[in-house]
Amino acid sequence: MEKLMINHLLSEETEFIPLITNEAENELNEGEVPTEIPILPLRNTVLFPGVVSPITAGRDKSIRLIEDVQASSDKLIGVVAQRDVDVENPGFGDMYEVGTLAKIVRSFKMPDGNTTIIIQGKRRFRITEIVASEPYHKAKIELIVEEKQLDPNPVFQSQIDSIKDLANQIIEQSPQIPTEAQAALKNITSDTFLLHFIASNMNMEVEGKQKLLETNSLGERAKQVLEQLTRELQMLEVKNEIQTKVRSEFDQQQREYFLQQQMRTIQEELGGNSIEAEIEEMRSRAKTKNWDTNTAEHFEKEITKLQRLNPQVPEYSIQRNYLELLLDLPWNEFSKDDFDLKRARAILDRDHYGLDEVKERIIEYLAVLKLKNDMKSPILCLYGPPGVGKTSLGKSVAEALGREYIRISLGGLRDEAEIRGHRKTYIGAMPGRIIQSIKKAGTSNPVFVLDEIDKLTYGGQGDPSSAMLEVLDPEQNSAFYDNFVELGYDLSKVLFIATANNIGAIQPALRDRMEIIDITGYTIEEKVEIGKRHLWPKLVKDHGLKKTQAVIGKRELTKVIESYTRESGVRGLEKQLARLVRNIAKSVAMEEEYMPKVSMDTIRDVLKAPRFTHDRYQGNDVAGVVTGLAWTPVGGDILFIESSLSRGNGKTTITGNLGDVMKESATIALAYLKSHAEEYGIPLEAFKMWDINIHVPEGAVPKDGPSAGVTLLTALASLFAQRRVKARLAMTGEITLRGKVLPVGGIKEKILAAKRAEIKEVILCAQNKKDIEEINSEYIKGMTFHFVENMSEVIELSLTQQKPKHALELVPTVKKEKQKAAQ
Repeated sequence: MEKLMINHLLSEETEFIPLITNEAENELNEGEVPTEIPILPLRNTVLFPGVVSPITAGRDKSIRLIEDVQASSDKLIGVVAQRDVDVENPGFGDMYEVGTLAKIVRSFKMPDGNTTIIIQGKRRFRITEIVASEPYHKAKIELIVEEKQLDPNPVFQSQIDSIKDLANQIIEQSPQIPTEAQAALKNITSDTFLLHFIASNMNMEVEGKQKLLETNSLGERAKQVLEQLTRELQMLEVKNEIQTKVRSEFDQQQREYFLQQQMRTIQEELGGNSIEAEIEEMRSRAKTKNWDTNTAEHFEKEITKLQRLNPQVPEYSIQRNYLELLLDLPWNEFSKDDFDLKRARAILDRDHYGLDEVKERIIEYLAVLKLKNDMKSPILCLYGPPGVGKTSLGKSVAEALGREYIRISLGGLRDEAEIRGHRKTYIGAMPGRIIQSIKKAGTSNPVFVLDEIDKLTYGGQGDPSSAMLEVLDPEQNSAFYDNFVELGYDLSKVLFIATANNIGAIQPALRDRMEIIDITGYTIEEKVEIGKRHLWPKLVKDHGLKKTQAVIGKRELTKVIESYTRESGVRGLEKQLARLVRNIAKSVAMEEEYMPKVSMDTIRDVLKAPRFTHDRYQGNDVAGVVTGLAWTPVGGDILFIESSLSRGNGKTTITGNLGDVMKESATIALAYLKSHAEEYGIPLEAFKMWDINIHVPEGAVPKDGPSAGVTLLTALASLFAQRRVKARLAMTGEITLRGKVLPVGGIKEKILAAKRAEIKEVILCAQNKKDIEEINSEYIKGMTFHFVENMSEVIELSLTQQKPKHALELVPTVKKEKQKAAQ
């Protein structure tokens, strides 16, 4: 028998030695086979008929089996593959049912105590019955009849030819397989044995080989072998292609290296090295930098490292970029502040109307800086609704101070490296946006606007809001550490101005480091001034018109603001005014006749029908209807608390899309009124005989908050006392069960809303008096304010002695009910 090994097709675990003589194949189909044979389970091996394979046995059961079979005359065993190689003592359930009948050809005793045998596959069989498991496995089997190709089949023959061609290609392309293997393939004349020979040597999992062994159809078996060989050839081609490419790239790198060495030699002969010249230029620039000793030593160390690097390696460009950044940063370079406080205030007033608190804070900072030049800059956070001028204020502050202005938008930022930078060990590393902006500004004390700081998000690359803690901490930012710079950089002289719409979305630790300045929405009066002073002149100029070609009055501006916008800021107002300016620009360009001054008719023609309407005072004819004041994100407004009685058993119904806090206020108001009913002449029986309905109009709009407490109580008191509410009166305030009136917020917006609704008197908590004093006296001219501390004062001020229309006779009704009950 000829022994052959094809290394490429061998698995790592087993070395296969197939027999390829015709006599051996004839022997496979002859002879008597016992029906009961010992079963030897194998790991990672599937034996095919006609194939010789060495097997090393180390299990006690397997060694005992081999010794007993060696003593027999036929030396036949059943070889079956294990399903799970990790099972040390497999049972019949751990083996496949189909295996190969094999003959032990030779046995060797190894020095380590194991036994190695060489077995030859004979016939395929199927286990039909388990006979014994001790001392080793025995089973009854039935041989599987092999399919014979009696008639020539062109399809099958073409498959066999393709298998031979693929096998020869693999032998040719694989450097590990000797060329003699091609001659061995040519000597195989049996198609069946050819399939078994190649299948046993393929790189295939045990499950795949077992599937081949169990396949009865030679055609199907040939198809599976052909598919596997095709995959083997493709993988071999890809592997060879990759090796060729890598070898080519390596040769190219070597070529470039030698060329670079030649270029360097030529440059030296011509009078200098360009790389050395760049390094010397960097050293010269470093001498002009105003950095400390540690930074200078670090720079010298890094530039020495650059000299040692090969210019062709990627690290060279990273190191060069790093040194250029160090040279470009404005180390201890500061712009000179302009301490003309009157000029600074004039610039702030020129660019922004209102915002007095912010302006005062900037002027205060300038004043202290003028007296003490080394003061740390404050870190301000302008908090308010969109469109009120938070971002644009930073540019005005920079101009007022005479500093550079830089701005970064933090909205949607989710990578910590955007703040701290990347470590320069990575390809494409760069500093964070803080350091990049400082480099762009060219000074170490710019006005730095951190826009939308409340919209920082947490991502898989870290938490940028936590990275901002060091930036915005006056005690830490004097040595801000950027991962790319690897040195502390002084940010203490930077005037940081952060902007936010939702202060609750900012991390508490970050919020604590900033000075919060609340910028409320503009009032109607302020918007009129902003439109007149800023928006309209800007739009006229941007549209190429002269001042005399487009004019608008305050009355028309007020109409646009009230009827076509509903916002806290002025972005929507600017859009509506731009439509009016474009209409004028069209008339000028087309040389049409038009009125330069915008009129009410022009507004209706251009902006169409009004989009919004404001509530107006509706009178006091009905009991139980009181005017309240509400704060909304787009300004103040008035709302009406309506209440009515209907015959029933004392049930209370609250409608109008109210929140839990407002519903609780209604419950408190009713409880207080019941406990003080006698003081206001209300019989207690009335609360049991009448159902109460409380409603707040505009049910589609959600409403909540405690500020309607006094309004709810006044409405219920008016309803049960059947007394009118004082005309043109509004109120706001929170109440307690004891009847105390507590302060509420949004007073400025609420009072201006009352002014627009032609309210003459307003009832407020005494603690809100300070809020009234902050409002421009021109805006509240003609209004009277009543400051109270308890509900008895509210009812005394709000209820008159007049009876409402269609007044209810609550007391007689109660008496009649008692009489009827007594009868």
